[in-house]
This record gives sequence, C-alpha cells and structure tokens, in this order.
Amino acid sequence: MMNVSRPAIHPVDVLPMAPTTGAIDRPPVRMKDVQGMPGTTGGLILRLSQFIPALISVSVMVTTSDFRSATAFCCLVLAVSLQSLWSLSLFIVDAYALLVRRSLRNHYAVQCFTIGDGVTSTLTFAAASASAGITVLINDLGQCNVNHCTRFETATAMAFISWFAVSPSFILNFWSLATH
Repeated sequence: MMNVSRPAIHPVDVLPMAPTTGAIDRPPVRMKDVQGMPGTTGGLILRLSQFIPALISVSVMVTTSDFRSATAFCCLVLAVSLQSLWSLSLFIVDAYALLVRRSLRNHYAVQCFTIGDGVTSTLTFAAASASAGITVLINDLGQCNVNHCTRFETATAMAFISWFAVSPSFILNFWSLATH
C-alpha cells in the first residue's frame, strides 16, 4: 500500500488562477449545456414537437372506421400511442425540472431517456413505414374510394414527423451517454 495523503484528512490549498490580460473568464461550454437535453427549454420544445404530431396521428387514425383492416395501421396506432405517452410524460418531467430548477443530467436518468427514445422512435418509424407501404398499395390498387386514403396518409405523415422530432432527443441523449 502506498502512503498517500487523502484530501479529506490533509486539505490541499487551491492555488489562485493566474491573472488574465483583459480576457473575460467564462466556463467552458460542455455537452451538458446543449439545448435539447432533458431539463432545458430546448428539450421541453422537442418533447412538445414529438407529442403534438403523435397525438394528431393517433386521433386521425382512430377516427377512421376501417383502420383495423390492416395490421400495419393497428401497429401504427399502438406505436404512436406509446410515442405520445412517452413524449407527454417527459414533457411533464422537463417542465417540472425547469420550474423547480432541477438538473436532469443524472447518468441513470439520461440512460433511461436514451433507451426510451430509442425504443419509441424505432417502433414509430417501423409502424409509419409499414403504414406508408399499405397506403401506397391501397392507392395503387385503386381502392381509395372505398378506404380513407387521405386519412391514412395524414396519420402516416404525422407519425413520420413525430419520429423526426424524436431523433434529436435520442442523438443528444446518446451523445451525452457516450461522452460521460
């Protein structure tokens, strides 16, 4: 064992910084301070921009009487419902953190946000892609007069917009985990 002095037992004096020549001392910008991360105003706006298109997609698809005619549409409803619940819950968490001025930069919290964003964005993208394929098929078969193609297209487009809005959240959280 080494005979090393511990700072708690033998405090070490902090040396003053050398004087600067007219430069303004600012703390360095770190990844933690990037807007869009959990607990920031940008993160709150991103969560809202994920929730609104997901909610519109679910609402449009559920009000269509024959969305159960294809499994892809049922998967879209399920995936976008999960996306809207996830985004709403994280919107509430971000709003609370901003109100009480709490940091959400805990490693385990960011890990949870990253996994949740990854899972919900993958499900949303897969369901939106499948729904887009079925919508194109219905359109190509000339069945749009029987089905609600415009509603299916709108719901699918909103799902893609919601997925597109989740991507920055996932990338920023993943980047934060990788640099931690």
